[in-house]
Amino acid sequence: MSAGTAWAVHRPGPRELGVLSLAVVGISLSAPLTTLLTAPMLALAFWRNAAGAGVLLPVLAVRERATLEGLRLRDLGSSVVAGLFLAAHFASWLPSLSMTTVAASTALVTTTPIWTALAARAVGVRLPAAVWAGLWLAVLGVALIAGVDVTVSTRALAGDALALLGAICAGGYVLAGARARARLSTSAYAVVCYGVCAVVIAGAALITGTPLGGFSARDWWLIAAITFCAQLLGHTLLNQVLASVGPTMVSLVVLLEVPGALLFALVLLGQLPPVLALPGVLLVVAGVGLVVRASRPVTLVEPAT
Repeated sequence: MSAGTAWAVHRPGPRELGVLSLAVVGISLSAPLTTLLTAPMLALAFWRNAAGAGVLLPVLAVRERATLEGLRLRDLGSSVVAGLFLAAHFASWLPSLSMTTVAASTALVTTTPIWTALAARAVGVRLPAAVWAGLWLAVLGVALIAGVDVTVSTRALAGDALALLGAICAGGYVLAGARARARLSTSAYAVVCYGVCAVVIAGAALITGTPLGGFSARDWWLIAAITFCAQLLGHTLLNQVLASVGPTMVSLVVLLEVPGALLFALVLLGQLPPVLALPGVLLVVAGVGLVVRASRPVTLVEPAT
């Protein structure tokens, strides 16, 4: 398969459409369910990543053990860096959900392709005109959301800033992961990345005195549901159809998380963003969609949320 074919958009069949639809439901539930959680966000981030690493460790040990032959410690460096960026992503994005609306936070955190495109430009890659058009649309959308949140509260504006920081950190996670997967299998990369992320978050929780246990049964059920929906259902199903529909299609489908999260936030939380912010959310989604469609993706797509 040529590089051009590998990055093309492939029309999904009935099976792929079903899998993609289920994956979108999974990732769309992440932000609304997180908003219902009363346990600390660091605890959620820790258990999500610890569980993710724990589920994949037997797969690595039993089915993909041969991929570890000949590996050296320095081959794991990019996975470690990805784990550090992922920890920073969770530490910044998750708190934003309690500061601004689910729709605004989700729209802003899905701008990751914007930041990876800018990183590519910084190292000399020429970007197509459509990418620049998408960048400007997204910037305008962010400005509209921020402008509306200024009138709501400074807390909402700070939440927007944290969501954007989460997207930037997710960009670092994606780029480091691209380097790691050139040498490692997906399970080996994920075990190291998620494991490092969990250890860093546990250290942050220890320093800040944040508990990682002792929660109500309701919070434990929510943590389990978020881990299942976002970490396992969303990630796993998107990666399952990645080879058949292509990463560009998966990236575009991930953008459906924004309206999906808005709908679930309305049903579960009774939360609707200010009417004036909705055009900004739509512009961000449209802008990121243009960037994704016009760019050659740098890695397999895994939604950070």
